[in-house]
Amino acid sequence: MKALRQLYWHLRVMARGRRHRFDLIKALARRPQLLFATAGYELATGLSARVEPRLKTLANSKVAAIVACEYCLDIGGAIAPGEGISELQLLELARYRTSEAFDDEERLVLDLAVAMTEVPVVISDDLRSRLADHFSSTQVAELTSSIAWENHRARLNTALDVRASGFADGMVCALPEPSRR
Repeated sequence: MKALRQLYWHLRVMARGRRHRFDLIKALARRPQLLFATAGYELATGLSARVEPRLKTLANSKVAAIVACEYCLDIGGAIAPGEGISELQLLELARYRTSEAFDDEERLVLDLAVAMTEVPVVISDDLRSRLADHFSSTQVAELTSSIAWENHRARLNTALDVRASGFADGMVCALPEPSRR
């Protein structure tokens, strides 16, 4: 039931977008099999509930900041408050390792998000060990799947020029991070 409530919350946020709301849907509608596959994966990800949605949203916000996806940052800013993510956390994502706005569990999840978003992807044995110490293998699979999916979304939106849609107008969003290259 909690997963359905979360999915409903995300759909409500998406319905609030005013500008360019359907750009991605229009782009993918040119290839219906991609549109339906994307919708199916979104549903599966939304209904997965072994990891706190707050942690997945925090990780997804970090991915969006690294990739600098305007659309993802916009919708993430609208979803974050409903997941219990503070404005301070969104603003301090770039310095999460030293910020007091994050606890050890959040830092661990953000470390994974960074490792999975940088190119090439390198997940150290130390990070794998820390994840295994804190999360079950099912939770690690769900968390990594969520982060990988956000990488997919962020890169797809950026490549198709899907821009911010007004989901978070008047709200705080994570900021794009400077390129590490």
